[in-house]
Amino acid sequence: MPHITLVRHGQANTEARDEISYDRLSDLGHQQARWLGHHMETTADKFQRVYCGTLTRHIETATSMGADRHADIVRDPRLNEFAYFTLSRLMEEQHGLSVPSEREAFVEHLPTVLGAWERGEIEGAPESYAAFEARVRDAMEDVAAGQGRALVVTSGGLIGMVLRQTLSLDIQGWAKMCLAIMNTSLHRWQMVLDQPLLVQFNAVPHLESPDRHFAQTHL
Repeated sequence: MPHITLVRHGQANTEARDEISYDRLSDLGHQQARWLGHHMETTADKFQRVYCGTLTRHIETATSMGADRHADIVRDPRLNEFAYFTLSRLMEEQHGLSVPSEREAFVEHLPTVLGAWERGEIEGAPESYAAFEARVRDAMEDVAAGQGRALVVTSGGLIGMVLRQTLSLDIQGWAKMCLAIMNTSLHRWQMVLDQPLLVQFNAVPHLESPDRHFAQTHL
């Protein structure tokens, strides 16, 4: 039975306000990934196939995890995140929506941006919502069609989209899922009769001991 595990990248540059500056792991992000890799090794969680996006934070996470111990890592740009910083800047310029400075404010900001993007109300978006949705669906269908257990290192927005496609979520549901997803969290699907069934969401077993609670980060 095909089995797919998606992992969100480790903590990135939390001070960034643009796509390029954000795209690197912090020291903690590398440590989160190392802890996850060690957890998988000690629990004999093995994979026959490994994929990641082409963003630096994806590659650094997969490398720090030691994911290449399982199989050669296939880098696929379809697994890259959508350009949230850019969409947020365009929303501010075109619709006067200020970019939040605190995580709590993203509870309203994120679904507003995603909704406007889906409706085609953001001019000059680097990628249409329809194109993002289609590439995610195509990538996951290709992964699901392979043989053996698959590991995919990617971003929270993409994982949220897979959840949306699996669970038929609306924009609010998609946004809530994205906001909940922690760095280096595990999300697992099993394919049953060619249908993806979600069997695990947002697990961080490698960060559950009391001395690692500080490393359960969202940003």
